[in-house]
Amino acid sequence: MKKGWQEKSVGDILQLEYGKPLDESDRKPNGRYPVYGANGEKDRTDKFYHDKPSIIVGRKGSAGEVNLTEKKFWPLDVTYFVTFDEKQHDLQFLYYLLTTLELTKLAKGVKPGINRNEVYSQTTRVPPLAEQQRIVGLLDEAFEGLATAKANAEKNLQNARALFESHLQSVFTQRGPGWVEKKLEDIADSDCSLSYGIVQPGEEFDEGMPIVRPTDLTTKVIRLGGLKRIDPKLAGGYKRTALQGGELLLCVRGSTGVVSIASPELAGANVTRGIVPIRFNRSLLLPEFGFYLISGGPVQSQIRGKTYGTALMQINIRDLRLISLSIPPLTEQKAIAAKLDSLHEKTQRLARLYERKHAALEALKKSLLHQAFTGAL
Repeated sequence: MKKGWQEKSVGDILQLEYGKPLDESDRKPNGRYPVYGANGEKDRTDKFYHDKPSIIVGRKGSAGEVNLTEKKFWPLDVTYFVTFDEKQHDLQFLYYLLTTLELTKLAKGVKPGINRNEVYSQTTRVPPLAEQQRIVGLLDEAFEGLATAKANAEKNLQNARALFESHLQSVFTQRGPGWVEKKLEDIADSDCSLSYGIVQPGEEFDEGMPIVRPTDLTTKVIRLGGLKRIDPKLAGGYKRTALQGGELLLCVRGSTGVVSIASPELAGANVTRGIVPIRFNRSLLLPEFGFYLISGGPVQSQIRGKTYGTALMQINIRDLRLISLSIPPLTEQKAIAAKLDSLHEKTQRLARLYERKHAALEALKKSLLHQAFTGAL
């Protein structure tokens, strides 16, 4: 162990104090001090319980999550807040220390919570105060650089997405000659009923029939990998929504308007109640153009206008059938789709690059924290 460092239990370093309940009568919209819950979110009140910056650790709900607080705050009863000897330990150092202990793994129960005695029993290594402050300075500087790098990567991705959305918007608002207006039901293929999928898909069924759910619509093309499989008998009454591959899969429940394309390997699969498969009459509309047409502002605006509900947003099939679509000639559809495909792929490349960079930065951050608390920094 590095000279001057000592191995201690967390309970020898700090104490986790219980937060206090706050009556609704204490809440005021223009109060002076923030109220901290387990997830670090803040309301306002005109009272405070603790009058110095501290660290909040989720006790219930967001159990084990660690956050720094402001100077004066009211810790709610779903939290612990940290007290310690300021002559021996640095607040920021203890914050970094607690983040390395992965306290969320200590959460137990149906409504996950952590017991502070289990936190106290964790062991770690701690240097003298001056060394703590030196480490904090190094980590703060390093993390500031990492945050800047992450922000720059995110900005590049946002710019690419904005460029794509701008081009998509211009395509469907600046229509040229030969464009015609048609209802969705009029351009659907004759064997496409525009129907909801399986209402009760049941439990996972080994080697069963793949099924696409609204939560699966996260990429342009949906493939077999990762899809839930169900008992094929449950799809007996839903042959109208059986997939052939190549359909547009439109979410009509929850995140209405989200759309993906079923890959050819999904032939024979099905969808749940929240998705309507759409097969177009290819003499009127190419599916590769249809994806962007449905994703575009004019159609999305109509979908939002017809979406209803509070706890669960949805759109009726009746309203969906009457959605109006502006369609150019087939040759123009092909050219537009090719250009949008190119822009979309560039955006996706940047998204993949951002994800890789984000993962690398998080790994570097974790590595720096590991070095800091093993005396290698």
